[in-house]
Amino acid sequence: MHYFTRFLVINILLLLTVPALCAKETLATCMEQGKQEFALERYVAAKNTFRRCLKLDSHNVETLLSLGGVCLTQDEIDDANSYFLAALRYMKKNSPYFSYTYSMLGDIALKKHNNKAALGYYNKSLAYNEAHVNSLVGKGVITEGMGDKKEAAKIYQTALAVEPLNLIARRRLIALEPIYFSDEEMLQALKQRYAIPPDQDTLTAENRDLFEHIHQAEQRGGIEYLKEKFGTLPEDYSVTLFKDTVFARNVLTAEGYQILKKQIAQDAIAVFQNSGIPTQDIFQLRDLKGEKIFLPDNTLTDSGMEVYQAATKGKKLFLLPSEDIPLTQQQQNKINNLRQQLKEKGYAEISADELAWLNKQTNCSLQTMRSRMGLYVLPISKREARYYVIAHEEEPADPLKGALWHYVARKRARTNPSLVVPPNSLVQKREWMNFKICSEQDGTVLEY
Repeated sequence: MHYFTRFLVINILLLLTVPALCAKETLATCMEQGKQEFALERYVAAKNTFRRCLKLDSHNVETLLSLGGVCLTQDEIDDANSYFLAALRYMKKNSPYFSYTYSMLGDIALKKHNNKAALGYYNKSLAYNEAHVNSLVGKGVITEGMGDKKEAAKIYQTALAVEPLNLIARRRLIALEPIYFSDEEMLQALKQRYAIPPDQDTLTAENRDLFEHIHQAEQRGGIEYLKEKFGTLPEDYSVTLFKDTVFARNVLTAEGYQILKKQIAQDAIAVFQNSGIPTQDIFQLRDLKGEKIFLPDNTLTDSGMEVYQAATKGKKLFLLPSEDIPLTQQQQNKINNLRQQLKEKGYAEISADELAWLNKQTNCSLQTMRSRMGLYVLPISKREARYYVIAHEEEPADPLKGALWHYVARKRARTNPSLVVPPNSLVQKREWMNFKICSEQDGTVLEY
């Protein structure tokens, strides 16, 4: 292209562009663009657009809320929190956005695990709009976490009355059925699962326990588990509640529940066998509290289910028949305090091997060493203990009280020559006479 012609084209394009560059963008057009980008899930572009809108009006509540919303979508919770708080500062007293904003601040606090602050925000939201579903669900989650499950169920029911298709509220309400169901509702639920006769009109404690266990199995994915095992689930194993509605839900029948228990037990046995546990020990396995994980019918207890599920992930939450129950932190602290007190009183710890060696050297029984020779036994568990003797630097007035440490010090001095071995006239006298301290017959101290 000729240089002059090219020059004209460029200038014409520039002239056409100038009015567009000079046209001032309005807040309305900017916000419309940001909303379109958000709707298309172009979140980064939407965030940049809303930030440009904010430069047009830094006090605009709708812009601040839009920025807060897109940041929350991107899990940029600190930025989202700042934008929502800023929006509150510029809201008019009659603004319809108060309930929404406090609800979003509640969600952010919940994400930060600050339940107290989250509950406060949700309550503020509900003060402006008692039917705000997000705040009701959030408040229900916190209330449930605080242990008041019946109250949480009421809150979820309120949310569903406003928005029947809210999946979070419905799912959490279903999980709480054993907590809030009346006797009549539980009877009906058991009949639907063919777990009790259709004409039964009284709920027993055994019935309630059965429903809780079947329901728990459903919540843990029992139906999916059986489908995985059988491919097509036999009709007798499950039923569909609210069939042909949006609320349709599969539940286990009593027969399906029993089959599930047996199937899980078989799979658990295989997992434990693959872990190298002898078959004869499997049914003696216990959880970390010492309770057996298999019932007499060889199915798993509730804690056994947790142990089995952990085992499938390579985690050991069981005790072998030969293993002791692990100490709680409180028990461990108590033992550590006792050990420190013994050390301060001049006791020295000896090993179980050294204790056995002392028995051979002295012929003294454990009871004699404890009652007359200063041995202290600190029980740790049914199978474990720690042993201590008074570590005298010199021979005590009663040489019997220093005999044990004398022997131990002599043994240890073989590998640690710097260790001082205190003298002991009783031991020396018995060794000179070729006698031991105690009788071979009963392990009691011979007269000296």
